[in-house]
Amino acid sequence: MDMKQGIGLPVFPGVSIGPAVVYRKTERVMPVSSGDPALEQAKFEAAVETARQQLTELYEKAKVELGEEKAAIVEVQMLMLDDLDYLEGVAAAIADGAAAAIAALDTGEECAQFFASMDDEYMNARSADIRDMSHRIYDILCGNTGFQLPEGSFLLVAEDLAPSETIQLPRERILAFVTRQGSSSSHTAILARTLNIPSLVQSSIVLEDAESCEVLAVDGFTGTWYIDPDEETLQMLRAKQAEAAEARNALEAYRGKESVTKSGKKVLLCANIGCPEDAEAAIAGDAEGVGLMRSEFLYLGRDSLPTEEELFEAYKKVAEIMGDRPVVIRTLDIGADKQVSYMGLEAEENPALGLRGLRICLTREEIFRPQLRAIYRASAYGNLCVMFPMVASVWELKASKALCAKIRKELEDEGYPTKEVPIGVMVETPAAAVLAQDLAKEAAFFSVGTNDLTQYTLAVDRQNAKLGQFYDPYHPALLALMAHIAKAANDNGIWAGICGELGADPKMQEKFIEMGYTELSMAPGRILETRKLVCNSEV
Repeated sequence: MDMKQGIGLPVFPGVSIGPAVVYRKTERVMPVSSGDPALEQAKFEAAVETARQQLTELYEKAKVELGEEKAAIVEVQMLMLDDLDYLEGVAAAIADGAAAAIAALDTGEECAQFFASMDDEYMNARSADIRDMSHRIYDILCGNTGFQLPEGSFLLVAEDLAPSETIQLPRERILAFVTRQGSSSSHTAILARTLNIPSLVQSSIVLEDAESCEVLAVDGFTGTWYIDPDEETLQMLRAKQAEAAEARNALEAYRGKESVTKSGKKVLLCANIGCPEDAEAAIAGDAEGVGLMRSEFLYLGRDSLPTEEELFEAYKKVAEIMGDRPVVIRTLDIGADKQVSYMGLEAEENPALGLRGLRICLTREEIFRPQLRAIYRASAYGNLCVMFPMVASVWELKASKALCAKIRKELEDEGYPTKEVPIGVMVETPAAAVLAQDLAKEAAFFSVGTNDLTQYTLAVDRQNAKLGQFYDPYHPALLALMAHIAKAANDNGIWAGICGELGADPKMQEKFIEMGYTELSMAPGRILETRKLVCNSEV
């Protein structure tokens, strides 16, 4: 096959070469009853057996890769396939004329809600298991086989990827992302930077061409993709790969060094993470802490809210991995481009300006409370801080702090050990930036979310690729706000950091240090090159 090439917007430098896998969203087939209850019952029973085979294979795989304890989660679902209440409920619904798939799904939801209403915490947790199991049977009956991935490593090609889709990918096997849509601040781009893989968004690639190719190559330095590159191109790309590896090795001289400028200004270089596994990458990248843990990734890619216990285990794991290093957890920021159907949020005309971030938490305490309890319980195992997203008023911060104090007292009354958890504000609305002096009197720290602060200050949708020329992260209005935020923090004796994408921008890092920011948080793979810049800086 002749070589084809094209361009895209690069979001992480480097070169990747390998087989391509094209991701297409599954088209769900709406189930309709055949009108014959006996036939529907037989279809359901066959689907149960298929689910049993799938879960058995999954159990064996999990046992080898994750250990007996984690595999037990799958084993519970296998046992639920024989739950009489569930089986009899499905049979009754089918006898009443329901399609097998609908009967399986609806009965599963009824059983899940019954488990969720129990006082026993273990039984509460089983609601997620039975819901997951019934969704599996539903998918089998609807012919939704899901996204089948090959063995080994590959470059993933897609029209676009939603946050809930990226969270389910086998990240350790992905060599690069190439998407036709997306932006440099999309979650695909953020994941690429976390994984240190060269990736392109807004690319000109044709999905059908990628499906039929033998080799795909991505040059994240120039923003070029190659389908079935010729030998000369392959040699050029491999030479670039070797050069990049040499440059990475040279940065190892900065591992373990203090991040201090020549004039003596200490800067904490931290990592942005989305899940406990990313904390391992933060350690590997020599991060001095976690400046942003995006909690919403614990809520995406599932069918129900995570339990307090699940959240606690995730936060505890991050705390233990990071040891004495500080870990800043951002509370749930669902909304805008990060949606989950099970929360029942209504469709909004302007979701980026709608019910998202702290606004959901302050109006849905049943969502906020388990997360805060989990954070305070996990605080005993490390050095945790918490920050609230989408703050626009001082009263919002005060209300959240009052709930935190109430929850900590509750936990201590229940006998749980907790520690003081510094409470900060993620400054990402112009209102919070303008009110920085007032907020600094209530907050323990500021962390600037430059992606959203840019979006809201310039009134430019950061997800809209057509507005790229108007999305200017160096806009003087934005820089004036960031200088004001840092001054307010310093005036009130609290620290200020940058956790948005600009934190890793070498064109801005010295400017931030000059403004008075003492923490920069970024993808783990950018820590060492930033430390080199800091250590050689005159500011």
